[in-house]
Amino acid sequence: MNPFVIHTGVAAPLDRVNVDTDAIIPKQFLKRIERSGFGQFLFYEWRFTADGKEIESFILNQPEYKESTVLLARNNFGCGSSREHAPWALLDYGFRAIIAPSFADIFYNNCFKNGILPIKLSEEQVDELFKRAQGKKNYQLTIDLQEQVVRDEDGLSYPFEVDSYRRYCLLNGLDDIGITLQYEDKIAAYEAARQ
Repeated sequence: MNPFVIHTGVAAPLDRVNVDTDAIIPKQFLKRIERSGFGQFLFYEWRFTADGKEIESFILNQPEYKESTVLLARNNFGCGSSREHAPWALLDYGFRAIIAPSFADIFYNNCFKNGILPIKLSEEQVDELFKRAQGKKNYQLTIDLQEQVVRDEDGLSYPFEVDSYRRYCLLNGLDDIGITLQYEDKIAAYEAARQ
């Protein structure tokens, strides 16, 4: 997993509440067994018509947001089924952070386990970010996990809270397997002693 320390990227404002995991990655694309390749199917039914043409009005199909790496969202983002494919699709598309007032619990946890930083800010703060992202072409946010702050080039600065263990894991690029492998020498010694 890639470490997350400081990230700067264009913010895409997805102005919808209760975005569920089936909208993030529709069920018909869950047949793959690897974690990669899901980005092309992200928000598929919102991004494309039935015959596969881009829906121009959808935010990620607009030229200024196609390379976005920060997603602005509304309340209860990631609700619905607990599919881990949802953060896989977001990460594979290029998103490293999602900012919203609230997240569904399982989705929130899955983001950390897959290298995405979900940030909870107040509705008023998220409203302000939406206003700025919709009003300025290629609006960029810098997310500093070390300092736990979201900033823009115009002086906006919002602190955020992250559990210290999750922060440590993201800063060091550690998923569950990576954490276990930190003790590889001790595991090997234990196994050798048990033969």
